[in-house]
Amino acid sequence: MTVVDAHCHIYPPAIAKKAVESVGDFYAISMDEPDGSPDALIAACADSPITHQVVYSVALKASQVESINSFIAEQCKLHPSFIGLATLHQDYAHPEQEIDRALELGLHGIKLHPDSQAVNMDDPRLMTIYELCEAKKLPVVIHCGDYRYDYSHPRRLVEVLHTFPQLRVDAAHFGGWSVWDLAVEYIEHENCFMDISSSQEFLGPRRAAELIRLYGPDRILFGSDFPMWSPKREYELFTALDFTEAEFEAMLHHNAERFLGVAIS
Repeated sequence: MTVVDAHCHIYPPAIAKKAVESVGDFYAISMDEPDGSPDALIAACADSPITHQVVYSVALKASQVESINSFIAEQCKLHPSFIGLATLHQDYAHPEQEIDRALELGLHGIKLHPDSQAVNMDDPRLMTIYELCEAKKLPVVIHCGDYRYDYSHPRRLVEVLHTFPQLRVDAAHFGGWSVWDLAVEYIEHENCFMDISSSQEFLGPRRAAELIRLYGPDRILFGSDFPMWSPKREYELFTALDFTEAEFEAMLHHNAERFLGVAIS
């Protein structure tokens, strides 16, 4: 069975441990995986049923965009199980040019993190990026939710989805990390996917299953948020929930294909 981890961050080996420490500090969380390098991700999935990983990183400055995208593309060539997404930044001067370059490199979409990039999800600069992605039929993973910030508030996602109704969006972390019930109020009936990453440990199995039923298994993507959490442990927690084989096949594989617009096998 094909199993896709739809939410993984990777970093160049030279900075991988420092990057993990920085992310842990940002969330005040002790990270499950101390090394966020590509090889560490492969090792973390080695003894699990996970067969593919959707990988990306986040540009905290516009000057980092091109080097990050080149790094992700290079790692996808080295690791056949990787499916790469590009990063962009709200201050990057030529987003369409970089999107086209990312596509030529073999990347399949865009990842944005409004909180760490300090930009409102519906900022006009990001709306330009969404417009380009909708026109080019590219999926976008957007970090959603954080009780400490307003940048990624679920209400902002509604504005994005209504403005670009054909845009394929993964509203990460059940659409609202740490504000999961607030996310339900805004996006229960909206047209988007959502991954479950960085949620199971906080929600517990009962509430996680309730949210999956509420949104519908046809919208859910399995994701670990490596290196924040162990992919193997997240998979075990997820597959212990009470869903049918067909529902698990959708959430672990087929929904990722639909979101990314690529065949995965």
